[in-house]
Amino acid sequence: MIKIFKFLKKEDWLVVLICIFLIAGQVGLDLKLPDYMTEITGLVQTEGSKMSEVFAAGGKMLLCAFGSLILAVAVGFFAARLAAGFSRRIRFAVFEKVESFSMEEINGFSTDSLITRSTNDITQVQMLISMGLQVMIKAPIMAVWAITKISSKSWQWTAATAAAIVLLLLLIVIAVTFALPRFRKVQKLTDNLNRVTRENLTGIRVVRAYNAEEYQEEKFNQANEELVQNNLFANRVMAIMNPGMNIVMNGLTLSIYWIGAMLIHQAGAIDARIELFSNMVVFSSYAMQVVMAFMMLTMIFIMLPRTSVSIKRINEVLDTESKIKDGTMTEGKPGMEGVVEFKNVSFKYPDAADYVLRDISFQAKKGETIAFIGATGSGKSTLVNLLPRFYDASEGEVLVDGINVKDYTLEALHNKLGYVSQRAVMFSGTVESNVTYGDNGREETASNAVEKAVEIAQGKEFVEKMEEQYQAMIAQGGTNISGGQKQRLAIARAVYRKPEIYIFDDSFSALDYKTDKVLRKALKKETADTTSLIVAQRIGTIKNADKIIVLEEGRAVGIGTHEELMKNCEVYQQIALSQLSKEELA
Repeated sequence: MIKIFKFLKKEDWLVVLICIFLIAGQVGLDLKLPDYMTEITGLVQTEGSKMSEVFAAGGKMLLCAFGSLILAVAVGFFAARLAAGFSRRIRFAVFEKVESFSMEEINGFSTDSLITRSTNDITQVQMLISMGLQVMIKAPIMAVWAITKISSKSWQWTAATAAAIVLLLLLIVIAVTFALPRFRKVQKLTDNLNRVTRENLTGIRVVRAYNAEEYQEEKFNQANEELVQNNLFANRVMAIMNPGMNIVMNGLTLSIYWIGAMLIHQAGAIDARIELFSNMVVFSSYAMQVVMAFMMLTMIFIMLPRTSVSIKRINEVLDTESKIKDGTMTEGKPGMEGVVEFKNVSFKYPDAADYVLRDISFQAKKGETIAFIGATGSGKSTLVNLLPRFYDASEGEVLVDGINVKDYTLEALHNKLGYVSQRAVMFSGTVESNVTYGDNGREETASNAVEKAVEIAQGKEFVEKMEEQYQAMIAQGGTNISGGQKQRLAIARAVYRKPEIYIFDDSFSALDYKTDKVLRKALKKETADTTSLIVAQRIGTIKNADKIIVLEEGRAVGIGTHEELMKNCEVYQQIALSQLSKEELA
């Protein structure tokens, strides 16, 4: 838990120091109030006292109370500012860490859990810092100071106060012991609730199409009910604290006055009785301050179990090392630009028993188009995902420009690639911001370059029909445009980047045959000097590729041109004949 405080800067520690001094001043003023109360009690009981003296003592009490209020506001301001800055730095560190994760680490945590850890868990820490800075400093100062004030009074009263503190501590220990396991479970259940909610919202069209609203509601209710029941149990345990503390506090007050009454009854002289009565009133005030100090600590103990779980979850993210390590190379070998080579590459997913890819070898020269085809699950997408290092090859080497991809810095490697994923991803923003996304560090966006990229991707017609054209808004996930339009904008994004190597991971599947053909023709012209790797299901999409690699169960069972494979690769023949007639193939 202490590890997380490394995010505090030097100036933050200075703020903590300032808060300590302000809180000490506040406590000093609060503890001065009983002294004036003693003075007023003595004046009231002494014959010949003037009202002006009582008002003077009362005025001083008001000034102390007002001063305490000012200092409390100042401490609250500094504490909130410190907590907000601290949580901002943690949130950025978590986000930056997640950005560096490979797909293995992201899948290990799950997207829903990472969202909860970046939001809800950090909010818990922020609340603890904001409240804790005020309470955890104030409580011990107040307790120690108040105890020194009452230590010279009657031992009977001191014993009663000590017994009350022991009861409070016992109450805290019992509550935390029962609540902590539940608070640990609450965070996991929050992850689950986020997962169900996110799943329902992203799949809302399918849910409605299958009339599965009741089924989704039941799933949500189950996740929600489980979270509610755990929260109720934990909060019911913690709810015992408030009445329990009130009983202890009121019991202490009753004990002090009962002991005081006994002592006053036993005292002989009237002066001794007056002094005992004054001491009893003052001791009662100081004893309440001691109990209040422990009550404030109790507030932290209520928050601490859940926050400790949150801190542990945040540290799990921050302490996780990505298995994809950055290299040092930024440039490939001279004269090898655009050359991609796989040397005896095999791959299996973490903790998987079987290999997804086995002994794949091929070379793609500059300007060549290499296509991959095979049945679903044959490893096509996995193969091209080794190039940008979403995963690293388990065996063998993947070379770009004659250099192993593991030796490149990730930034340099990705700058060489124009990647179009299997599922076209759109970000909230404009058409232009989506096309220029990841523009290789260009300082300015050239509008003519955006238009040209969209035109090559065959998106000009639908974009220019939009009300604001290239400044038209795209919703998160591209929900306000069709699947084919999303794919075309994703292709335009890659074209705008002008990379050395294009990776099209089944990126033409949502296009009609006519658009597919026209787009590939435009791409061929645009990418004449660029290497292209295409994963496709359609024979028509890859028919004119320079080299086609046929995959079956992770193995390359055929490598060659369309004509060569139609002669000597049975798997390719079966795929081709399932899509096109012999006349069309001829």
